[in-house]
Amino acid sequence: MKHTLSVLILCCCFSFPLSAQTNSLIRELEGKRGELQKQIAETESLLQTHQKTVSSQLNSLASLTGQIEERKRYILTITNDIHSIDGELASIERQLRVLQKELDEKREKYAHSVQYLYKNRSIEEKLMFIFSARSLSQTYRRMRYVREYATYQRLQGEEILKKQEQVNRKRAELEEVKGAKEALLKEREEEQKKLEEQEKEMKAVVADLQKKQKGLQAEINKKRKEADQLNARIDKLIAEEIEKARKRAAEEAKKEAKTTSTPGTPARKADPMAGYTLSKADRELSGNFVSNRGKLPVPVTGPYMIVSRYGQYNVEGLKNVKLDNKGIDIQGQPGAEARSIFNGTVAAVFQLNGLFNILVRHGDYISVYCNLSSVSVKQGDTVTTNQVLGKIFSDKSDNDRTVLHFQLRKEKEKLNPEPWLNR
Repeated sequence: MKHTLSVLILCCCFSFPLSAQTNSLIRELEGKRGELQKQIAETESLLQTHQKTVSSQLNSLASLTGQIEERKRYILTITNDIHSIDGELASIERQLRVLQKELDEKREKYAHSVQYLYKNRSIEEKLMFIFSARSLSQTYRRMRYVREYATYQRLQGEEILKKQEQVNRKRAELEEVKGAKEALLKEREEEQKKLEEQEKEMKAVVADLQKKQKGLQAEINKKRKEADQLNARIDKLIAEEIEKARKRAAEEAKKEAKTTSTPGTPARKADPMAGYTLSKADRELSGNFVSNRGKLPVPVTGPYMIVSRYGQYNVEGLKNVKLDNKGIDIQGQPGAEARSIFNGTVAAVFQLNGLFNILVRHGDYISVYCNLSSVSVKQGDTVTTNQVLGKIFSDKSDNDRTVLHFQLRKEKEKLNPEPWLNR
């Protein structure tokens, strides 16, 4: 009896100092957010420029735009994480209510059993209950009943303690998740302020460029001419590479036709244009490449930000400034290197305006790496995912600005590289 009463006292008066359970959702969200946060912090140093030339200001505007887009993406991630945590909070609160209800029910049952024992507390009463039995078998059953009831009461007390521990842990978990949400709300507010400051800075650059309309148009025309020249060379080399692939496929088809022809019958002639555009090895490589869509590494080592996106678009705030990017421009830190996004073969290495450019074939997909100051591969080399291809050019005249122009093609079709990359 002393034991059962002590259990009740412990249950009602004692609070267990339990640490909160590690919430896997919070840890997962923190991990994903941490990479974005690190990315933004490391690329902020890329924005520093004090030059006022049209070219440097256009580049600065591109960098600012890239940083703003990254910060917006980060703020959106925080908002989504807050929604996820709200859902987790609601789930924990439901679980806590269930646990508290179960605890209250167990306490109520335990209280009833204590009251019953209190009314029948003396040893004499228990003995009278046992020995007043009408038969030996009834005496045995009553002895077992008294013993089992005592055991039942002890187990009830232990269950209450366990349930109390569960309630305490769940409450601690609830507080941890609430704390995580408060921290996220504060972080979002801080990031929003930084975003507003950068947008203000971007407006100032745009306003300054608007005053230099003549020089601005000249610079845009210069950049467009250089881009057209580069794309024409890439298109020519890709057309040549497609023809090489077609010839390889045709040769393979001829060999297969010879090996499959039956004795005494002439070998079937393979029509090079009858659907044979890829060899078996190229088809397998293409399939593997496609299955990794969204998982391919960013083709720049170290911190980076995308400063010019794929497609045609107007530069916000500037009249008659329309860009047409056949790929994306990725700014990295000085010393950054270009790396292959997937296994493949170097299809071409060429120079244009003093800079190197590389084409890597992945079956019928081709990745293009432009604006390199040096290369570490040659035509025909087999490369692997993440293998360094060369060093990206750093412009000494523009604060060591280091930008890789990256394109992705499926044969002659130009693709937006961003959905293919793991960002």
